[in-house]
Amino acid sequence: MVNAALVLCSPCNPNLGHGATSKMIKILKNLHKEESGQDLIEYALIGLIVALGALAGMGQLASSINAEFTKIASNLS
Repeated sequence: MVNAALVLCSPCNPNLGHGATSKMIKILKNLHKEESGQDLIEYALIGLIVALGALAGMGQLASSINAEFTKIASNLS
């Protein structure tokens, strides 16, 4: 089994020049800095929490609105 670090290391692999190694290091640094996927997941979790809170409150709100309309209907008749 070949160690990936040895394959990417230019002194260990004479077929790779210094440019290939520095390009690979740049790619790895960019992957480490990339946070757009993390932001997307955070926004999705916030949306989920808001949606669950809204669903939890809807039952109580619906009962309150129904009670008020029932009072209004009884006062009108």
